[in-house]
Amino acid sequence: QVQLVESGGGLVQPGGSLRLSCAASGSISSILTMGWYRQAPGKQRELVATITRGGSTNYADSVKGRFTISRDNAKSTVYLQMNSLKPEDTDVYVCNARRIVDAYWGQGTQVTVSS
Repeated sequence: QVQLVESGGGLVQPGGSLRLSCAASGSISSILTMGWYRQAPGKQRELVATITRGGSTNYADSVKGRFTISRDNAKSTVYLQMNSLKPEDTDVYVCNARRIVDAYWGQGTQVTVSS
């Protein structure tokens, strides 16, 4: 069992920055990959960024150069630093943790970019 709790979302002006956090608890030693996805109503989940246990990262083209994913020393928390935010970044951001045979999802945190 893995529990994921996101924080850091909110309202920010275009060009501003936010840092999202996702804290994992439970069977965290078995987590292979963690990441962030955007979940728009009625649409497929969109990958934003992922990071493996070894530190390899992957980003959606739309966020490259603006967002940075990282993890802490205990590998129990993943961060998403979001800079140069645009109105089109507005969405619910959901944390994901993948194990060998299953995956877990957080409840999501709302990011709104508006002037």
